[in-house]
Amino acid sequence: MSFSDFYGPTDTKDTFNILNTALDNGINHIDTANVYGMGLSESRIGEFLSTLGNKDKQFFTIATKAGIKTPPGGQPTFDNSEAYLTTELEKSLKRMGVQNVDLYYIHRRDEITPIEDVVQTLLKFVKAGKINRFGFSEISPVSLTKANKIHHVAAIQSEYSLSTRFPELGLLQKTKELGTAFIAFSPVGRGLLTDIAPTKERVLESPFLKTNPRFLGGNLKANVAAVKNFQKLALEYNLSTAGLAIAWLLAKDSHIIPIPGTRSVSHLKEMIKGTETK
Repeated sequence: MSFSDFYGPTDTKDTFNILNTALDNGINHIDTANVYGMGLSESRIGEFLSTLGNKDKQFFTIATKAGIKTPPGGQPTFDNSEAYLTTELEKSLKRMGVQNVDLYYIHRRDEITPIEDVVQTLLKFVKAGKINRFGFSEISPVSLTKANKIHHVAAIQSEYSLSTRFPELGLLQKTKELGTAFIAFSPVGRGLLTDIAPTKERVLESPFLKTNPRFLGGNLKANVAAVKNFQKLALEYNLSTAGLAIAWLLAKDSHIIPIPGTRSVSHLKEMIKGTETK
């Protein structure tokens, strides 16, 4: 999302700098979606990949998602139909200039399409060589179990950090039981678990943050205050607060994979340092 102005303005140069830093530091997983900037994120990633030789291009594993429709000026809706997913997958592949993606997620479940039917659609994509594996974003342990009975689900993606703990109510346990990777997005609490606390002004710059309850009114002040002791602990470890947040997630379990997003090379390097902490 950080490549599509979601958290504030960015550009192609910033995207390239971050992805080159990832390449230089052995970070090989890129996670995007068709609705991030309405294709902008995928297009920028595609531009970057086009600058690489085959060896570096093959270094990256790419994940993207579909299932959320966001009409201009309208409210988002969910669509898991085969027709919609097929069309969107083709658009994603074209934007990124690739023949297939390593991991394809259903971004959100709709209320109409049984998850068993969704899995069959995804298996058609696998058979056609368009995707290698599939997963789901933000589903329950019950839905995961149903899907996994049809075919192994490679990954589940959900928000998880020291400040957002809902997956501990069953999803972490179920993914481990089934051998499914748990992909933790927003691992630094959408900016809360960082050295510089989000300000009211910074929140207003982001279309998403300014509508998120944890950043509104007294909630922002209370959440910033709650992080202060964690910031002090990070200093004791000679880490950034974000770096310690990443280290905490990696120490939780081996099947948990944090996917931080950033518009800053320096912030990325801070989080990389967290991966080196035992």
